[in-house]
Amino acid sequence: MTDRGKRILILFAHPSPDRSEVNVPLAETSTEHSAVTFVDLYREYPDLRIDIDREQQQLREHDVIVFMFPLYWYSTPAILKEWQDLVLEYGFAYGAEGRELHGKTFLCAITAGGTENAYHREGFNHFEVRELLVPLENTAGLTGMHYLPPYVLFGARTAVEEGRVSEHIAGWQRLLDALAANTLNLKRAAGSNTLNDELAAIAGSTA
Repeated sequence: MTDRGKRILILFAHPSPDRSEVNVPLAETSTEHSAVTFVDLYREYPDLRIDIDREQQQLREHDVIVFMFPLYWYSTPAILKEWQDLVLEYGFAYGAEGRELHGKTFLCAITAGGTENAYHREGFNHFEVRELLVPLENTAGLTGMHYLPPYVLFGARTAVEEGRVSEHIAGWQRLLDALAANTLNLKRAAGSNTLNDELAAIAGSTA
């Protein structure tokens, strides 16, 4: 841990934010955190012409990298795949000389339309969310980052009417505080299915 604390880079991707009931409020809350640099990828790159040099420099300057997005067809919105394909270059993110991301922490903050029960072997979607995100987990491993399980809001379509959004945002704020202060027990968190499972322990945990 450094004296300055951890710097967090959030890469937000929502192709239709005007229809968002959870991701946009979550994003707006994130922008208020002093440790966070927030990038709205669709706003920054409406033509998908991603500035590779700028994005790579942002990665160098931060300790924690977050993909924030709604789960679309069991994966990320398209711009996040484009971002990965262009920014995580050989010689920068991987390969013999590609060590720029080594030691950083990576996680996803996502929303899923289905309920938590739908994301199980016997459920409607047959896989847990963490299993669906294995390509990102492998990407983190290849690039030398420490992978954390996702922070997830299930049943996002009914979250507003069921009054679950404010609690979810409060949990996200606690996670950001813990990541910035380096007080999240990363080893234990890495073994969880979701970071939601860690919320109760955050206040008393140490890294």
